[in-house]
Amino acid sequence: MSIDVNNESGTEVDEQAILDIARYALARMRIHPLSELSVIVVDAGAMEQLHIQWMDLPGPTDVMSFPMDELRPPSKDEEEPPQGLLGDIVLCPEVAAKQGAEAPTRHTMDEELQLLTVHGVLHLLGYDHEEADEKAEMFGLQAAIVDGWRAEKGLTGPSPAPTVS
Repeated sequence: MSIDVNNESGTEVDEQAILDIARYALARMRIHPLSELSVIVVDAGAMEQLHIQWMDLPGPTDVMSFPMDELRPPSKDEEEPPQGLLGDIVLCPEVAAKQGAEAPTRHTMDEELQLLTVHGVLHLLGYDHEEADEKAEMFGLQAAIVDGWRAEKGLTGPSPAPTVS
């Protein structure tokens, strides 16, 4: 799995954890091991520009996903998943820090960025949360991936509750 993490935000983030949880999420979703993913960490100003340009919404947001080859998790019948370029996930640590601090299960900026990385991966794989049933499926899968990764890493305490809208 080729995953690049590029921190352009000026904020110190745990890039290794972002890389690790992205790799874990993609493996768990059975994405081809030769697929590629890019994660970019930007400041609030850059995120706001992207949010306006692509979503026509004001202010910075927490995470944005830009799919390329529109890869999907393979069905149970498929032996080998297709490989390709997944796309880009853009994260904003300033928004992540605020959301983590305001979440019911208060958590750190880095924990929120880990959650947002999984959220971004799922969006790249075609998951969405516009409808209630889609939201339940995506957020359930997101929680299972974050919990599995945290257990594998031996991290204790409650997993971050979803704060993404």
